[in-house]
Amino acid sequence: MTAGLDADFAPETLEAGRKLFAGPCDFFFAAAKADGLPPIGAPEIAFAGRSNVGKSSLINALTGRLTLARTSHTPGRTQELIFFALGDRLNLVDMPGYGYAAVGKAKSASWVGLVRDYLRGRPSLMRAFVLVDGRRGLKDSDETTMTALDKAAVSYAIVLTKRDEVKAADQPALVAATLEALRKRPAAYPNVFFTSAHTGEGVPELRAHVAALLAERGM
Repeated sequence: MTAGLDADFAPETLEAGRKLFAGPCDFFFAAAKADGLPPIGAPEIAFAGRSNVGKSSLINALTGRLTLARTSHTPGRTQELIFFALGDRLNLVDMPGYGYAAVGKAKSASWVGLVRDYLRGRPSLMRAFVLVDGRRGLKDSDETTMTALDKAAVSYAIVLTKRDEVKAADQPALVAATLEALRKRPAAYPNVFFTSAHTGEGVPELRAHVAALLAERGM
């Protein structure tokens, strides 16, 4: 096990995570403007990251569904906050990707404003997961997002993606560099997840982490 990976979960917590994400999960809302968000309801977790980092693929892997969240090879495709209900216990939010230069400035600013307003004013948000391409590591746009989350006092965790495309020998250094970047960030969870939507690596641990967050709330 690579040091710094959040993988030390008791069997019962892993099972709780499996059961949580095995339940029915359905799309129920899309918001293009901050004043068009759904009413506060079940606790929420949100997935942020650069365009094409694999947010939709990870949501599909977590829920065990191939096409729940729409995946695309075209960066910048997701333009709204997409809400999925995991039964009545948890909502998953797929956020617009950032850092794609080909998107016009006006549209990019609109997306940034939407995400900022959502993060600032959503008391039901338990944690944001910032997805980072494991092949490339943290980029400036990731750091900008982390700074915004720190300033908004929104708890977040880093999820490295595409683990199957990163050589095993390179993984410890990547995790170490990511952990070092988190050291002075007040809202960051101190460990990281390293996942592959293709092979399923790290997915049970991420499910268990979310189940533990719900358990901390007595849910």
